[in-house]
Amino acid sequence: MNRIDGGSAPVSTLSRRNLLKAGVGAIALAAASPLALLPRPARAVAPISTLTFTELPRIYDQTHHVADGYKADVVLRWGDKVTADAPAFDPAAQTADSQSKQAGYNNDHMAYFPLPMGSQNSERGILAINNEYPDFQIMFPGLITSEDDAGKAVSKDQADIGLASVGLTIVEVEKKDGAWRVVEGSPLARRITGFTEFAISGPAAGHDLMKTSEDPTGTKVIGTSTNCAGGHTPWGTVLSCEEWSVSFFGGDPAKTQTREALERIGMASEDYYGLARFYDRFNVEKEPNELNRFQWVVEVDPYDASAAPVKRTALGRFGHEGAAVALNKDGRAVVYMGDDDYFEYIYRFVSTNAFNPADRAANLKLLDEGVLSVAKLNADGTLQWMPLVQGTGPLTAENGFPDQATVLINARAAADRLGATKMDRPEDMEVSPVTGRVYAVMTKNKKRKPEQVDAANPRAANLWGQIVELIPPGSGAEADHAADNFTWSLLVLAGDTAKPEIKASFHPETTANGWFATPDNIAMDPKGRLWIATDGQNDFGIADGVFAMDVEGPGRGLSRALFACPTGAEATGPFFTPDGKTMFLSVQHPGEDSESVAKLSTTWPDFAPNGLPRPAVVAITRIDGGEIGG
Repeated sequence: MNRIDGGSAPVSTLSRRNLLKAGVGAIALAAASPLALLPRPARAVAPISTLTFTELPRIYDQTHHVADGYKADVVLRWGDKVTADAPAFDPAAQTADSQSKQAGYNNDHMAYFPLPMGSQNSERGILAINNEYPDFQIMFPGLITSEDDAGKAVSKDQADIGLASVGLTIVEVEKKDGAWRVVEGSPLARRITGFTEFAISGPAAGHDLMKTSEDPTGTKVIGTSTNCAGGHTPWGTVLSCEEWSVSFFGGDPAKTQTREALERIGMASEDYYGLARFYDRFNVEKEPNELNRFQWVVEVDPYDASAAPVKRTALGRFGHEGAAVALNKDGRAVVYMGDDDYFEYIYRFVSTNAFNPADRAANLKLLDEGVLSVAKLNADGTLQWMPLVQGTGPLTAENGFPDQATVLINARAAADRLGATKMDRPEDMEVSPVTGRVYAVMTKNKKRKPEQVDAANPRAANLWGQIVELIPPGSGAEADHAADNFTWSLLVLAGDTAKPEIKASFHPETTANGWFATPDNIAMDPKGRLWIATDGQNDFGIADGVFAMDVEGPGRGLSRALFACPTGAEATGPFFTPDGKTMFLSVQHPGEDSESVAKLSTTWPDFAPNGLPRPAVVAITRIDGGEIGG
């Protein structure tokens, strides 16, 4: 979002002698941030990296760029038709009704689901795409000159368009003659928006803290917002993460009886999108419980256009970004999640029941019952998962947690009580399909002071981010994702390797074009290589984009650039087809660095006269039809 080693032991426990015994060799270590990275070999007997593409040089201009031998085709843009009755896009004549039938704004996470369901078809399937937030200063020419003025300037109609522009866009796509396109008129196509009714399930459903004047049952809610990263399940659903829904609310928390809870979830008194002016439910002074019904993980069935989306409360409520699903060796579903804010936490959910490949209906309820835990990363390289279970340790009625629903609704406060490790803005997470190791992105934390650094977050005023490797007992299909204790390691410390003061750490063969900063979304390809999409490199005057690296073998930590975004944009939601020959990618908020529509930095991807920049999904393929990365 745009705001607000080869061994199994973690680096912090590995001496140089042990590394040599393991065949790893000498490593370059920053004094405050040791990493298990591979050296330049004395004699090359094999390629260092499995990634064989020619790296993209650094470039930052009005359009996108991709490495030689690749192409990036635009598949779907903001405003394109989704449903059969959608009108053609007309930026000068927008309505909430038309936007609810067209592709939403600021596409983020996405997932590809092969057709038919259960197949490995890599040339026809469904794309489920998150739409995070509106950019009113770009969407509505002449409205405002700064996005900070949006809440005061928008009309009711424009606010409604904003609500219709967020949520999810679901379309059917196919590859023909080497190019991807949307299948028009597909019965699977639909929009899920800020006006869609959602079911509430799990332990918090029906709880008093979930009840409002509009929904006295506490079991349904209108809308979703700020859907950032997410995940996908083995039973063929998408998990969409509500991240900073607080920005859709207004009112003064100090004037409510739930001030402490509202402030802990991040509520401020600003009415950022103006919704509190038009809807009482978005004003915390009038409906203090409404915000409790947001910032959850949403589950959507892309194969059934009639299925209601569900907010899964067993997964906890916080600033969700990332919901990586693994099947444990005993069949239980495990979901790894990040809370994208300063000094927030890494979470894990383990289902009570096991996945049943012969019973999809039962699988659709797996995420309603289980145990949510929060991570404590110790300096000795061990990791402890601490259950967020009412009655355990300090999570008692005396401390403000009378039941499990209250624990889940106030997951951040419960994690505070347990003493979890405060991280540098945990964002996306992914599980290696090869090793079972889990990769967690910390995008940055400018607020961390020198006295607050720790082994997992080793830099103060961290503007660059890092990637943490969580290592369960066992490996591959035998990895025990439900174990109470893991180990952990730092994969890379991001930033400009030419500036020693930053203390960045990559593989020593990483080039001046290959290092990255502010990692955000990640993906694993079928070979278990990590692909990193960045958000914030613009702050350093360089393009955000996509980088790839091996996480095993001699190329571990060697990053290479594949794709660069146009000005003002970030890369989000990379996702591979099963054959590894297509990477779908979102280009979010192009031109967001513009002062106004009158002074646009780009009108990507159309570059039409008097046109607007349009967030879009691109399909990256090799010109020769081979696997992405080589």
